Amino acid sequence: MTRGSEALKHRSARVYHLYGLSLRSDWPLPYPRGRAATLAEVGLLQGSRSRFSNAFKEVRASTEEARWDWGVPLASGQTYVRGSEHFEFLISSDGRVILGRSLREESHEPIHTYLLGQALSFALIKQGFEPLHATAVNVDGGAVAFLGESGYGKSSLGAAFVQAGHQILTDDLLVLSERDGRFTAYPGPPRIKLYPEVAGIVLLSHLGGTPIGRTTKLVIPLDEHQVSASAVPLQAIYVLGPPRPRGGARKHVTIRRLSKRQACFALLQNPFNTAVIDSKRLSRQFAFATTLAASVPVKFIRYPRIMKLLPAVREAILSDVRRARNSAGGEVSWFSSPDPA
Repeated sequence: MTRGSEALKHRSARVYHLYGLSLRSDWPLPYPRGRAATLAEVGLLQGSRSRFSNAFKEVRASTEEARWDWGVPLASGQTYVRGSEHFEFLISSDGRVILGRSLREESHEPIHTYLLGQALSFALIKQGFEPLHATAVNVDGGAVAFLGESGYGKSSLGAAFVQAGHQILTDDLLVLSERDGRFTAYPGPPRIKLYPEVAGIVLLSHLGGTPIGRTTKLVIPLDEHQVSASAVPLQAIYVLGPPRPRGGARKHVTIRRLSKRQACFALLQNPFNTAVIDSKRLSRQFAFATTLAASVPVKFIRYPRIMKLLPAVREAILSDVRRARNSAGGEVSWFSSPDPA
């Protein structure tokens, strides 16, 4: 996408700083603008239908429609991505430019939900980063990250920290940088994705939330005091286990330190983008996970998915972080209140 890269150099665009990136955007994004040290630059440009025509012909001829949202690599090195049924994106071969356009004249879904998630993850990988599927909060000046599959409760747990006065660093996509064996976590957009019933209980409100795709989840904007706007050191990672049944016998929170091998495997299981599987990327993923597992404590946490127990889960994590049990390898349990159901 040579023309797109040249356009990035010469166009006057709005500049935002998110995920450690300088984002030059044709779209006015509902996020604060400012200056910050950046790891890389990405241009977010509006593309006309004609800019997509040749790419779409190639995509339609080579890949079935059900796979378009996973990203389709093109002969030119670009990647085509369909965001739900509302938007399409074209990511340049070097990851420095994302072209996007709306497929419908009116859409209840904001383009930036997909632009700064699904589409951006391809640009990050092309530029050599390995984004994790995680929510992270700022605890005492350091990032505590929660990894896990969709539906495991990462955002709900992050919201519980916000409820107690802590700040969200990022929700859903986590970008890290490493220097001399130390990792830094970067802030994402000042918002969180929650189901309405969770937002109503944990945040006590979901005013201003915007629906996402075919789910009932909402994108909920957060206030300045609820978000951490600066990069902070990564101090711990908690891998969320599968939800325990509400009627299960064990009603407590279990936290245990993973071995480096277990931690590496857990990190490899939780990338934000699972679509790119070429050998170069897989090799980089393994190196990244190995270094991260050797540098930062990675722990497994499991607890009943009962909303009223979230404060107990939060306090267990805070206790674990603050005790800095970096050398302990055993299992520790914090007993919560009885199941209110």
